[in-house]
Amino acid sequence: MGTKSHHLGLGVLLLFLPAECLAAEGRLAHKLFRDLFANYTSALRPVADTDQTLNVTLEVTLSQIIDMDERNQVLTLYLWIRQEWTDAYLHWDPKAYGDLDAIRIPSSLVWRPDIVLYNKADTQPPASASTNVVVRHDGAVRWDAPAITRSSCRVDVSAFPFDAQRCGLTFGSWTHGGHQLDVRPRGASASLADFVENVEWRVLGMPARRRVLTYGCCSEPYPDVTFTLLLRRRAAAYVCNLLLPCVFISLLAPLAFHLPADSGEKVSLGVTVLLALTVFQLILAESMPPAESVPLIGKYYMATMTMVTFSTALTILIMNLHYCGPSVHPVPTWARVLLLGHLARGLCVRERGEPCGQSRPLESAPSLQPPAVLPESPCHEPRCLCHQEALLHHVASIASTFRSHRAAQRCHEDWKRLARVMDRFFLGIFFCMALVMSLLVLVQAL
Repeated sequence: MGTKSHHLGLGVLLLFLPAECLAAEGRLAHKLFRDLFANYTSALRPVADTDQTLNVTLEVTLSQIIDMDERNQVLTLYLWIRQEWTDAYLHWDPKAYGDLDAIRIPSSLVWRPDIVLYNKADTQPPASASTNVVVRHDGAVRWDAPAITRSSCRVDVSAFPFDAQRCGLTFGSWTHGGHQLDVRPRGASASLADFVENVEWRVLGMPARRRVLTYGCCSEPYPDVTFTLLLRRRAAAYVCNLLLPCVFISLLAPLAFHLPADSGEKVSLGVTVLLALTVFQLILAESMPPAESVPLIGKYYMATMTMVTFSTALTILIMNLHYCGPSVHPVPTWARVLLLGHLARGLCVRERGEPCGQSRPLESAPSLQPPAVLPESPCHEPRCLCHQEALLHHVASIASTFRSHRAAQRCHEDWKRLARVMDRFFLGIFFCMALVMSLLVLVQAL
């Protein structure tokens, strides 16, 4: 509003000024222009003494981050670049020209420093902006020009999507050494007053640093100014779209141990979770730039897929224990003491109606003995006492067969109970692993 009011007031003032005054001022400006550029050349460095160093002050204003091409490691910025120097041949006495202390002329008419972006990543040659320069009566020249720069930037995605990047923009003279042209930054950092916020990157700062280097081609030093753009990625979109679904899926995978074995869905749940993680891994691979090191979220996906693979394999082994047939051996003594005894009490794996923390008394392993085969009686008399003895032997055989069946059933129940104990044990182990891995990754977002 203040600038607009100033221009409006100046326009109103010019309306009331006599035409003779404006014409006189225009004639003085033309006379000054002719006097200044009568013997002026823009091809030579404007110093009175050839051994004198010309000082150039460089100021950069960051306006917008246009693009960060992480795959090709190219940063595109929109900058306002201001260069100031003193021209020894462009000075005059303002009193001789009607108190005219500054003029604005095309920049192509005056000498301009050949300051370029050293780490430029564009194949096209640099084009100078056709903007005017402001020349003051004491020879001070100010050149403000907008520029769209494409610079190379080494992108480190090892902490993706919680990564921070440092991209440097190095400006310096291409042909003039430090004894002929000295470039220095104005202020300790670039200006961010007119910066347009970026949706993906947060700008932490843009400090400036002056260096003096000696290259192998030349003996004289070459000063340059490096503006380091400090960026931090806004990870909210990646957390919502890539990280949280993986966290929920990884917490769902251990629940396969909690499903009853008779449901027939234990292995199906593990395979479904593994397929879902594979789909998210493919989506992540498309959005992630190639890098030497595996990003943080990539390590989390690999660890989660490995955990789900092991949990599915253990589920298959536990189901094999659950469906042991009658021909299997009894549960070993050490397994009955450690797993069915102490571990079952610690995990509250109990039979129906049994209080938590107490398990049924351990029984000795049942012996599976086949029923005795009785010889046939040689007697053929229907009322002989030997037939009663044969009947008693048949009853004993039936009782022995029933006991063997009960022993095999108890053996099968022991294996089922052992499978439930292993399910409960691995449920706690894998759930804690998934929770710890998820918390370690989510802590990086805080």
